[in-house]
Amino acid sequence: MDNISIAGVPEHFNLPWHLSIDSSEFNAQGINLTWTDVPEGTGKLCQMLRDGETDIAVILTEGIVKDITAGNPSKIVQIYVQSPLIWGIHVAANSPYQNTDDLENKIVAISRYGSGSHLMAYVHAQDEKWNTANLRFEVVNTLDGAVTALTEGRADYFMWERFMTKPIVDKGIFRRVGDCPTPWPSFVIAVRNEVLQNKGEAIAKVLEVINNKTLNFKEIPGIDQTLAERYGQKIDDINEWLKLTRWSQKKPDKITFDKIQDQLLELGITDKKIPFENLAP
Repeated sequence: MDNISIAGVPEHFNLPWHLSIDSSEFNAQGINLTWTDVPEGTGKLCQMLRDGETDIAVILTEGIVKDITAGNPSKIVQIYVQSPLIWGIHVAANSPYQNTDDLENKIVAISRYGSGSHLMAYVHAQDEKWNTANLRFEVVNTLDGAVTALTEGRADYFMWERFMTKPIVDKGIFRRVGDCPTPWPSFVIAVRNEVLQNKGEAIAKVLEVINNKTLNFKEIPGIDQTLAERYGQKIDDINEWLKLTRWSQKKPDKITFDKIQDQLLELGITDKKIPFENLAP
């Protein structure tokens, strides 16, 4: 039995992994796969890969591309979710800000530097034609931390996945003033180079199992109800999310990832472009 550790955010995108673990599908392939929820998000996941705290990370594309460019000894082995991630742009419910125009030069709450909430602030600022040099940040670690920071006025707005944040909007804690979809596939699967070298066959089996699960995930009977209950969502919101979400079973391709690198370079998120073979095996 090969022991493999994997980490990702506690969000609905990752339910296929939990269902496959719960039904012993990895065990049947001779793999003991242990999952760790990481509510802090991409920045923490990058650090865990660097430190050897996880073998695999299901991680935001922009975050891991940036970190591999900066020396993270990992490779992107597969695109996991092909559809863009829709980032909701949120303010405190009692905030004076009514639309995204009001947020120029205001303080952005981010989970940590290098996280999706940090990097997407640059994407959004460029979309709005703001000067990205004027962006200011307040590190809040988690979604709960963002609630506190916006409520106390230490930060002015917060970008997080729209559907996972919707219950906080429904409770009247946040208001959503806009959306910002990623201009690239949202999630990828990254593996530490050492693990790829030493457990390549096991990683291939992990991908085979998860790809079989995601291929027919939407057809699982009652999956909308399961998602709604597990993640505290309204059934209508889950069904909208399911319509928008497209999982992938494809390996990274050079054209797509060259374009992503060009976009990150243009945004100033990265300071160089690396060969495709440094990103993907």
